[in-house]
Amino acid sequence: MKKSIIYTGTGDTGTTSLVGGQRVKKNNVRIEAYGTIDELNSYMGLLSNAINGSQNETITFVQNKLFNIGSYLATDNGADATSAWGLNEADINRLEQAIDEIDAKLPRLKNFVLPGGSTTSSMAHIARTVCRRCERRIIDLNETADIDPNVVKFINRLSDYLFVLARFININDGVDEIYWNKDC
Repeated sequence: MKKSIIYTGTGDTGTTSLVGGQRVKKNNVRIEAYGTIDELNSYMGLLSNAINGSQNETITFVQNKLFNIGSYLATDNGADATSAWGLNEADINRLEQAIDEIDAKLPRLKNFVLPGGSTTSSMAHIARTVCRRCERRIIDLNETADIDPNVVKFINRLSDYLFVLARFININDGVDEIYWNKDC
């Protein structure tokens, strides 16, 4: 069996191929969108390695959905790309259920929480901020291409999930949350 070629040299001039072969600049808004999804997926893998517990199943689910979203965003089908494959309302509901399950275990939020606490909680906060950047890049892309609204919903819910997960990790690890002191 022939080994795959990792380097082709086709991107040496600052372009890359979308799924289907169309060449675009590497700083194209579509590349930015799915590249940021890839970055988020990598942070999710790091977070999964740091977590011991029931959330690993949810994180693996999220990583698979992020791969689906990245693949969808890497394909420019014009007006035919209005529905993302492998992503539906049930996936959004699953994230909402995970949020509700974690949030039920958390104390009521009375102040803004600063990112930090334990190392693992900090990883969840980093993933959350990268997730918010994904959302901004997808919204940018949506200005020139029709993007399935479920993609934006899923990414928005994912950032909420990562926020409650970061809080849960700190509380579960016995680490005090750090609250914003506006007078500091």
